[in-house]
Amino acid sequence: MTEEAEVGAEPSPTSETEQQAPHFLQDVIFHGKFKLLKALTPEQNTHSRHGLFFQDGQRRVDYVLTYPVKKPAGGRSIRTSAHILTENAVARSLRRVPKKSERLKRLQTQKPKDSPTADVELGLHGETLNSHEDHKMFKREEFEGKLREMGLELEKDEDTKISGVAFVKIHAPWNVLCREAELMKLKMPTKKVYEMKKSGGVMGKIKSLVSKVLDPLHPQVEEHQHKNFKRLSHAFSREKQHLFDLSDKDYFFDSRTRSSMVYEILKRTKCKAKYSMGITSLLGSGVYTAAYPLHDGDISEETAELNDRKLLYEEWANYSVFYKYQPIGLVRKYFGEKIGLYFAWLGLYTQMLIPASLVGVIVFLYGCATVDDNIPSMEICHPRNNITMCPQCDGVCSYWKLSTACGTARASHLFDNPATVFFSIFMALWAAMFMEHWKRRQMRLNHEWDLTGFEDEEDHPRAEYEFRVMKKSLSKDRKLKHKTEKLTCQDRLPAYMTNIVMMLLMIGVTFAIVFGVILYRISTKAALHLSANPTTRSHVQLTVKTTAAIINLVVILILDEVYGAVARWLTVLEVPKTDKSFEERLIFKTFILKFFNAFTPIIYIAFFRGRLVGRPGSYLYLLESYRMEECAHGGCLMELCIQLSITMLGKQLIQNNLFEIGIPKLKKLIRYIQSKQGAFQEEERQKKMQRYEMDHFLEPFAGLTPEYMEMIIQFGFVTLFVASFPLAPLFALLNNIIEIRLDAKKFVTELRRPVAARARDIGIWYNILRGVAKVAVIINAFVISFTSDFIPRMVYQYMYSPDGSMHGFVNHTLSYFNVSHFQEGKEPSEPMHLGYPVEICRYKDYREPPWSVTPYEISKEFWAVLAVRLAFVIVFQNVVMLMSDIVDWLIPDIPKDISLRIHKEKILLVDLFMKEEQGKVRNLESRASIRVKENCSRSNNNNNSTSAHQRSGLHNNSTKSL
Repeated sequence: MTEEAEVGAEPSPTSETEQQAPHFLQDVIFHGKFKLLKALTPEQNTHSRHGLFFQDGQRRVDYVLTYPVKKPAGGRSIRTSAHILTENAVARSLRRVPKKSERLKRLQTQKPKDSPTADVELGLHGETLNSHEDHKMFKREEFEGKLREMGLELEKDEDTKISGVAFVKIHAPWNVLCREAELMKLKMPTKKVYEMKKSGGVMGKIKSLVSKVLDPLHPQVEEHQHKNFKRLSHAFSREKQHLFDLSDKDYFFDSRTRSSMVYEILKRTKCKAKYSMGITSLLGSGVYTAAYPLHDGDISEETAELNDRKLLYEEWANYSVFYKYQPIGLVRKYFGEKIGLYFAWLGLYTQMLIPASLVGVIVFLYGCATVDDNIPSMEICHPRNNITMCPQCDGVCSYWKLSTACGTARASHLFDNPATVFFSIFMALWAAMFMEHWKRRQMRLNHEWDLTGFEDEEDHPRAEYEFRVMKKSLSKDRKLKHKTEKLTCQDRLPAYMTNIVMMLLMIGVTFAIVFGVILYRISTKAALHLSANPTTRSHVQLTVKTTAAIINLVVILILDEVYGAVARWLTVLEVPKTDKSFEERLIFKTFILKFFNAFTPIIYIAFFRGRLVGRPGSYLYLLESYRMEECAHGGCLMELCIQLSITMLGKQLIQNNLFEIGIPKLKKLIRYIQSKQGAFQEEERQKKMQRYEMDHFLEPFAGLTPEYMEMIIQFGFVTLFVASFPLAPLFALLNNIIEIRLDAKKFVTELRRPVAARARDIGIWYNILRGVAKVAVIINAFVISFTSDFIPRMVYQYMYSPDGSMHGFVNHTLSYFNVSHFQEGKEPSEPMHLGYPVEICRYKDYREPPWSVTPYEISKEFWAVLAVRLAFVIVFQNVVMLMSDIVDWLIPDIPKDISLRIHKEKILLVDLFMKEEQGKVRNLESRASIRVKENCSRSNNNNNSTSAHQRSGLHNNSTKSL
């Protein structure tokens, strides 16, 4: 390929002098030609000005590579400033340039920075790049030469408005696109269009009416206007191009498909330096600084032309259209199937939260409506209630009246009522319905996106893996060189051991922080009780709970970032072979660490707090000085609700929203400042930047793992402890309505365009969702059974109540303690705090009274309640899981209409190929018959000429005889 193709000029004959000139001088010569060409074709210059096309205005930029370039003090690059060479320098540069291997060998032998001689390639005296930069330059030249050998066309731009950055624009011509489409087995639409069968009868009318009602909720994009027709698709083949609609070859492969094909070529292409290096290795070693496809165009209102990016911005990445459905087809067309599946899953999850939110609000309203009729809270709040409770801490705490816990008891009823059990069962079935609905939605999308026959192909080995293998093969033991084609478990053993130790260490850090918060609550409670302010002493419980929950939230947010970095570091140590393996291992580690980080404080409050307390006179102590925490009389469910709500809302508002908005903008600003663009603001107003230059300032796409992870953790909040917080689905719904548009805006405006990746499903995330849904059933069973007072109330009502009502339940759950049995130094410092001497105080537990034969021993009521609790857990778990399995069995994974369409498309494809074969046979027969007729006519003509010749001969003979 000539240098003209590299810089984008139209093919033209080159003179002998130009062919012998080094490529930097050819650029200078052709640079002048381009100026003349651009002056002659202003309409092409209009296209190329936006940076979406080469300088010729015809060839589209499918991919962009960037690399660092040093510029002289004048601000111009070495390549573009080469026109200042004198005629003598030009004459000297026309000498034969040594081969690349010779130049590389020469540079390796010479000492960097020691030789002041001029570099021949640069053509400038006194300017010599160091050896490291030279090696990078040669690697780029070799890699770009391999790309040209693969059929790609390149164009370089070093005269950019971004200081120190040069661009390599890549274009894939038609023949390369066809080759890659065949290799990748892409399904492309054929000329055959068929109408999808509509539902008839009553169901058809109902569907038509519903579609008319929901029509305002659909985005104004083309995909919703042609839902009744579908093009038949088939794997692309160069031999069967006549099957496809190739009337407009420029747009047969859209920009998403073109960039993915170029990326496949970039991953396949290797340059041989010290070891085989692909594009990822070249990026990691700094040979190239970035690689990305371009966005389709601008999204500003001033842009007249409507492109897919602008359409997505108006109909998807906009808060004003929050009530509309997502244009999933257009998202897939622009970003690829993998990102399209994420937003489809997020949209379905958000839709499914609507019924869950409604039921949760009904359960909460039921608690509000029945709080005044709740007998246990009425007994606690009754003004004549004269129950004296034992101190909640040693020394500084005094006796207190049970009626002071009225507010906590009433608030607990809002979340701890009989409707909670129903809601827990409903949410378990809801999770099963959501999983089944997603499987059906996924199959429908696979059919619409022509992925029904797609199978995940084996991914290319990662650059780090290839480097480790090559490093192993170049080790001292040369005899084993032929056996080091892959890394064994023995090679990875240190990394595996490091992973196990670090994972346990990080989980230990989480437990240590929870332990620290426990100490904070205990010490703060004792300190607040010493306060002279009566208001402070009366709100000790609320203050301690709220501040501890906020501390937990701050720690969780900080550790989330730390654990994400640790999980990536541990995964890199393992050196997985493929990107898919790397992603799955990273997801698993990140999920484990973040799950423990988010839910360990909640699990402690739900299942451990108040269980290991002891009793008055024999309390359990932490570090021999801190008495273990007790639950408030209303139970630990209220504190669990506070902790869950603060953690969930805080993560959603701060981490998921503020961080997602602020961090990309901050990084973009830093990148802009580092490129020293602030000094050229006036110049930028006058001269608009190219598309590839503007995309350079955007944040690189880092994968979907953070997006999925925050939604999976939210799914855990919604399902795992929903028995204690029925409003969790409502808050998740409100967050997700914003989250969809926030993520959409981030993908459209803040991130570089990611390379489109094909996928049939959401991968390992589905298995994690199923696991969380199964664990949620068990956890909710234990929350209802052990954390709430649901089981003790049922046991009292049906076993111990004299009249079958809840009257007397509070007194039944309180045990007696003789204050004379306090340990020395543990009694209250103000025994007359209530105004009268106290001899007997009460505490929440099932124990024998001090006057019984076995004082303070566990009573038979405790064992009865424990037995019912365990029985409830077993029954609840098995019944709910059985109902979930029934739902799974009743709902087919593949919708019936989709299976019928797939069958119909197979028949239509067979008919299409049969018609093609019949057409070929007819053409062959017609050609054969034509040939036969031609042969017959020729033979007849030959016979006629022979007979005529014979007759003329006879005539001549007769004439002679006469």
